[in-house]
Amino acid sequence: MIKILTACGAGINSSHQIKTAIEEEMRNRGYDVAVDAVVIKDITEEMLKEYDIFAPIAKPDFGFEINIPIVEAGPILYRIPSMSEPVFDEMEQIIKSINK
Repeated sequence: MIKILTACGAGINSSHQIKTAIEEEMRNRGYDVAVDAVVIKDITEEMLKEYDIFAPIAKPDFGFEINIPIVEAGPILYRIPSMSEPVFDEMEQIIKSINK
């Protein structure tokens, strides 16, 4: 199972929309994923070690290095396939590289 972390300012609305969209799309593509949504200010270096992919709305600057792949997932929120499809495609490529 691939573990994905998404985050937004409050950890309530946007990140949960991204979480649901990623879970649905990746499962439709045949991948077993688990997505967690959190408040971005609560993310620590230790927390990120528990995940395979980080999918924030936009790439943050935490003051520490992020050592897992980052997929900027903000375009998913628009629910427009021409904007969200590239995000899902990038995520799928990362998942394929992890599953090798």
